[in-house]
Amino acid sequence: MRTLKGSGVVQVAYHVTDIRRAAAGMAARFGAGPFFVNENIRLTWGEHRGQPTNFVHSSAYGQWGQLMVEFFRQEDASTNTPYRDMFAADEEGLHHTAMMVPDMDEAFAWFESNGMPVVTRCGLRDGHTVDFAFIDARKTLGHMLEIYPASDGVRGFYDMVREAADGWNGEDPIRAV
Repeated sequence: MRTLKGSGVVQVAYHVTDIRRAAAGMAARFGAGPFFVNENIRLTWGEHRGQPTNFVHSSAYGQWGQLMVEFFRQEDASTNTPYRDMFAADEEGLHHTAMMVPDMDEAFAWFESNGMPVVTRCGLRDGHTVDFAFIDARKTLGHMLEIYPASDGVRGFYDMVREAADGWNGEDPIRAV
């Protein structure tokens, strides 16, 4: 495969020190939102750079034009994580863009063959398992890439966030998932 077909960027994600403050600022400045907050997300399993990882993070997700925007914060002191590869706990910045892919194994092979190693593989349990991975694309793009399967559950979440933004009047910019 010469290109990664069927995949495009669907999200831009920032590491921040305060997800609510970042989301409220994005809503006020750019009209993005509303933002849905999910706190203390725990992994079912994880591996980062060949070693077990079990980081806890919180995220706020909102719509920003055609893209979802995520603000996240690692909540625990784990150091073997894709987040700490780029930022200390008190630093902020663009961490990754995200893509839904039709086949995770095919995507892993494509990224590896193009000099972008798969560095993190994780799973969450929220009624079902959702696998996701981080690709170290810093040498190519200057940031990480997050990939996950284009499943009905992931698409449904993206649809919910996008639909909440349709006709949104700016009220109640921060909401619980």
